[in-house]
Amino acid sequence: MRRSPFLLILLFVLGAIAVGLLGLGAFPPAVTPQPVERSLPNDRFQTGR
Repeated sequence: MRRSPFLLILLFVLGAIAVGLLGLGAFPPAVTPQPVERSLPNDRFQTGR
């Protein structure tokens, strides 16, 4: 019994996805820290009318 080429290609693609996910899990990409920007209330220019 011979397997169809579609199933063999599907098996290779699923294997490559599994290896890629395992690689990302073992060696996650570095996250660059970014400063937190907060919005401050603008009390200086408000008039109390």
